[in-house]
Parts: sequence; structure tokens; C-alpha cells
Amino acid sequence: MLLILFKTTGWLAAQTPEALLRGLCAVLGDLIFFCLPRRHRLVRSNLHHAFPERPSGWHLAIGRESCRRVVETGLLSLATPFLSEQRLRRIVAASPELKELYAEHAREPAATLICSPHIAYWEVQTAKPLIIHGKFPEFGIIFRPLDNTAANDFVTASRERFGMKLLSRKEGFVEALKILRRRGFVGVLFDQNAGLQGALTTLFGRVCATTELPGLMAEKFNARVYGIFPRRLGFWRVEIDAHRITHDGTGPAVTFGLNRWLETLLRSDDNLCASWLWAHDRWRHQDMPAKRLRLEAKRNLLAAELAVRDLDQLPRRTRIWVRLPNWLGDVMMALPLLRALREARPDAEITLVGKAIFLPVLETWGVADRLHALPERGIGYYTHFRALRTAFPDVWLLFTNSWRGDLEAWLSGCPQRFGIVRQRKPRPLLSHAYRLPPSFDEQGHHQVKLWEDFLRHFGLLIAPNFTPFSTQRTAAEKKRPIALIPGSENNPEKRWPVHHWRALIDALPEETFSLFGTRGDGAITARIATGFSADRINNRAGKTDLESFARELAGCRALVTNDTGGMHLANAMGIPLLGLFGPTNPVRTGPVFAGSTRILQPPGCPPRGGWSLAALPPESVASALRQVLAAPESSLHSRLTVP
Repeated sequence: MLLILFKTTGWLAAQTPEALLRGLCAVLGDLIFFCLPRRHRLVRSNLHHAFPERPSGWHLAIGRESCRRVVETGLLSLATPFLSEQRLRRIVAASPELKELYAEHAREPAATLICSPHIAYWEVQTAKPLIIHGKFPEFGIIFRPLDNTAANDFVTASRERFGMKLLSRKEGFVEALKILRRRGFVGVLFDQNAGLQGALTTLFGRVCATTELPGLMAEKFNARVYGIFPRRLGFWRVEIDAHRITHDGTGPAVTFGLNRWLETLLRSDDNLCASWLWAHDRWRHQDMPAKRLRLEAKRNLLAAELAVRDLDQLPRRTRIWVRLPNWLGDVMMALPLLRALREARPDAEITLVGKAIFLPVLETWGVADRLHALPERGIGYYTHFRALRTAFPDVWLLFTNSWRGDLEAWLSGCPQRFGIVRQRKPRPLLSHAYRLPPSFDEQGHHQVKLWEDFLRHFGLLIAPNFTPFSTQRTAAEKKRPIALIPGSENNPEKRWPVHHWRALIDALPEETFSLFGTRGDGAITARIATGFSADRINNRAGKTDLESFARELAGCRALVTNDTGGMHLANAMGIPLLGLFGPTNPVRTGPVFAGSTRILQPPGCPPRGGWSLAALPPESVASALRQVLAAPESSLHSRLTVP
């Protein structure tokens, strides 16, 4: 049936006037581009990644024309068996460079590789014997056979019509080597996705898997290497051109040279750029969900390519967007994993999506390439995320567990949306999920452990980095204040009683203190400060934003705090701290960064919490605080171990 379809379509195309075919190709190409959403996004995303500096209108025009030329190419390929040699000579012409290539070979025969990219009309190269004067050399083309035997026989006969020989990728490799040994020509399509068998290189700065076959054959036979391509002159009118690829005789030099030649070709000529097959998944190998958060291939040539291109690091072209949690403490706990992600995917441009109040601190620490603030809630909230479709994110990691976060990612058009799914809590808007094992005890493991398992499910192999973002001098700075955070905006039960805080201050008469908190904590801090002199207590509650709070916190010798986001911020900054836990579970939400950290619970309190903080005596806190202030920072490493 497929063979009948091929023959019928080819015969009709050969008999149809070209003016009518031109209109048909335009209509079918537009249908592919505009009416197939996945293909439309792939074409525009590929162009946006390769040419981020070009306007969206240019991407649209090039993508649309590329789809039209794919249809032109397909119809001409099917029509070729039914076209006369005279008509084919009107369709195909040879450039002076192509003629010189064959003239040189006639004068000095040598093993020659003809490497072709997926530029429209690539199959008309089988008609070259019609346009090259003199005896045509032995020429074998490595190709991928069709699964349908009858259709494959028809296509093979069509392509071999003028004397070239097709060599199946399954059985023809040995024959290709024999042809090169006889100083003949071998043709290879070199720009397809090579999958796990390929070598990691870059194309347009974006990591991809590339075949090393041309490089291996060139190295073995010291072959000449040419890049060859049809230049579209009009509908069913092409000129075949060729460029010599210089190399030093090694396989990687050929592999890199071909990719760089193709980049230069498409960057320098919009006509050729519109002819490349932007609708194919050239970079798809690196988007396998189970391996998405690492780089993996049979061979990794990235370091060698960076040296050749004189670059210090990979261009960051893979776009990973991370939806941050909604609470400050959770944001801080996610940072060790974001550091691991940066190390695992050095080619990724990481964009953090979160509350605007968090972003200035994160920008200071340089944990991402881009920061994207959540918009104000209202009628424009979700249209904002719909508009992100033109940013073409590749993958969206969700540290949130809400329908709202999932909808944000889905509206952006991101094809891969990763999140955690718990039992009886479906998340249908995720594209791929880490399903939490029923045996995983969330109360017995730290939140970071859960997130680490989540990211490992999608390929992360690098361990979280718990090094603080900055270190602070402690004992040497006797005049610096001690920070206190007595509030807890989201849960009053986590607050140590006011009279305990006052007792702690009384127990250290030689020290000064700074009280921090939100505007809502002002009543608590005012009660604590009442009766103390202004030179001992500086009440800063409600007077700082997050950025200035972090700056003032960095000027303190130590922090005593309830279980709050500020505790995790101080921990991330390397500030010595005492965390007071009673009803909440430090096993699950305790500070994680390495440094001077102590967790204090009421006497007899279970490790997972559940007791009132009122049972934690001020004397115990004062004693622990004196130890922190007296000891060198390097000796205070009682960070809670993450299971």
C-alpha cells in the first residue's frame, strides 16, 4: 500500500505543472507549520535557541519557509523516477566549486568524503552524474533503509538511477570502506541526531549528539572532506555547491569542522537557513527525561571542542526553569540542589521563578542566570505565563506541589514539566513525574533528601553542595550584636515565649542584640525590648526588606531563632546560629548548610518534635549561645545531618 502511494504521488507530481505544485507546497507547508502545534513549537524553539538575537518575526518567516521547502523536497524525491534526464538537467545545476572538486579528483584521485546536511533538496545530489562532465567516479552513499521492503526497493532504485550506489547503514559500512580504499567517494548525512552512539559536541552553542563516522573514515584513509549542499534558486531549481573542510587528519577535527561549517553556512545566508530542516529533533538526545539533568553519550568531546573554539565554558543554551517554593526557608533549602544542577548541566541557562522578595538575595549569590518574578495576583497572572511561550523553556522543575504552579508551567508551553506526585494527589499537568514511593517516610527524612531523590529520578548524579555562600568572623568581633528572631509569621506555635527571650537577654548583660522580624512581629519584639536600654536592643522588626535583612544579619556575630525562614537564610550565609525547635520537626526541616549550627529542643522532646517550646529553658539556650560565642567558628560543626 505504501509503495502504491509513493508511486501514485510521484507520478502525479511529475505530471503537474510546477506553478500548481508551488501553490500546493506552500499550502501543505503552512499546514505543517501552523496546524501541528508540537511541530510548530519545535521549529520556532530550534530557531530561537540557535538565533536568540534575531527578532521573532524572522524566526517565524524562516520556520514557515523551512516547512514549505520540506514539502518541495519530498515531492521532488517522489517525482524523480518519473522525470526525464532532460528535465532533471533543468532542475539541477553544478556550481564552479563542485565542478572543480570532481576535476581535482580526476587529476589526483584520493579517498573523498562528501558530507551533506539536511538542507532542502538534499536527495537531488543523486543526479550529479547528469551535471558533471567526464567519467563520474565510484560513489557510495550511506543511508538509512525504510522498514517497508517494497517501498525501500523503490526508493533505492530511484536514487541509484544515475549510477550512484546506496549503502545501507546496517550492512553497507564495509563496502563504504572498500570504496574509500579504492580512492572513491562516500556520501554521509552528518547532521542528524546520533543518540547514545554519538559524541557530545555543540551545534549553535547547544549540546547535541553527533556522528563521528565521517571523522573516523577521514582519519583512517586520510580522506579529503567536503561539505556539500543544494542552494535553492527557485521552485525545483537548485545549484549544488561544495566547500572543502580543512582538518589535521584526526577524527575530532573533522567532526568539529563540519559542525562549524554548517553553523557558518546557515548564519551567513537566510536562503540556506530557510532550507535547513529545522523541524527535526537535532538536539533531542539531551532531552530524555531519565537523563535530562546530566550530559551523557558514548563519547564526550565537549572539553576538546571548547579548546578548539577557545572558550572557557559551554554556552548556556539549554533552558531550565525552576519554580521555587513559596516560603523563604524552603527556597534556601533548595539552593544546594540548584548548585548541583549547575555543575551537572554546565550548558544550561537556569532561570529561577519565584516571589519577587526572594530574588535580590539570590541575584547577589549568583545561583542562576536569570531571575523571573511571579506577577501580582489578578486577571493578568495566568496570561503572563501564557506569554512565556515565546521564551521557549526546555524543562520546568517544580519544587512546588500546587495546582497553580503546575498550571504556570503548562501555560508556558514548556514540553517537559517535572514534579513530585504523592499518592492520591494527581498532578495531570505535569509531563513527567517522580512518584513518591509508599515506603518513603517524609517525616523521617529531610526535605532536601526528598528533592534530591526527585532530581536524581531525572538524571542528576551530582551531590548537593552544602557549602555556605559566605563565611562570617565570630569570636574576633566582640562588639558586633547577636541577632534574635522571636517571631514566626506562619505558625504561632513555633514561637519561644516572650519572657524566655527577655531572660536570655538578661543572662548576657555584656552583649548587644538586634531583633528581626516582619511587620507582623513588631508587637512581639516591642514587648521583648521593653525596659532595656536602646544601646543594648535594636528593634529592627518590620524595618527591613529581605535584602537589607540579609545585609544586617551578615553584620551579626550569631543568631538565635525560632524555626523560621530567617534561620535558613542565616544558615545559607554561614552565620553561627542556634535553632529553637519544639512543635516542628528538625529532622525534616532543620538547617542544612555546613557551618556553625546547633539545634536545641526541650528536654525529652522526640527528635521529630511535637513539644511546646515553652519547655525549653532560657538557661539552656544561654549556655549554648556562650559556647558558640567562645568557640572558633571552625570548631562549631554540629549541622543537622541530612539522612
